[in-house]
Amino acid sequence: MNEPVFNVLMVGVGGQGIVLASDILAEAAALAGHDVKKSEIHGMSRRGGPVFSHVRFGPRVHSAVIDQGRADVILALEPMELLRWAPWAAPEAAACYLATPILPVGVDEYPDDLDAEIARLFDRLVRVELASIRRSVPLKVRNTALLGAASVFVPLGMDSFAEALRALSPRGTYEANQAAFDVGRGLATRQVKELAHVE
Repeated sequence: MNEPVFNVLMVGVGGQGIVLASDILAEAAALAGHDVKKSEIHGMSRRGGPVFSHVRFGPRVHSAVIDQGRADVILALEPMELLRWAPWAAPEAAACYLATPILPVGVDEYPDDLDAEIARLFDRLVRVELASIRRSVPLKVRNTALLGAASVFVPLGMDSFAEALRALSPRGTYEANQAAFDVGRGLATRQVKELAHVE
């Protein structure tokens, strides 16, 4: 029997750092001893268009692309992109998103009930407010803050993430990226605990 592959879908718009976040996740999985495949599209980044990356890891991964309905975690740096990619979520998938609209190319306005619609779709959900990050770390590292938040749902150790952050953070930014990761993970841990208490 084949062991399962873990699938993480990262989505956002150009300039938010999706590619770096996916590189860090892929490196962390590789450092943990997994076979890793990654696929990304970022050709629209200069025009503020959608950017997405598929990261798959496990004992053996044959394809870099996550099939619709198979993502275990969706990380979204833009809320409308989470809604757009929701069909890729597995039935018990978790989602983590930055609740700051950016209006991607092709979106003229947001539905009034966007957060409620997202909450309806995902039982395991972490919502990160930009203000909660801004108080602690620079906004330019919001991508690693959200990766830290999503890490509560990802079966990888913190040592692997720390080593990947150290290896891939742009020169002079490791400390800021590690701090952002820790802030995001702390926010998500509290939300998950609160959700469990309510249930």
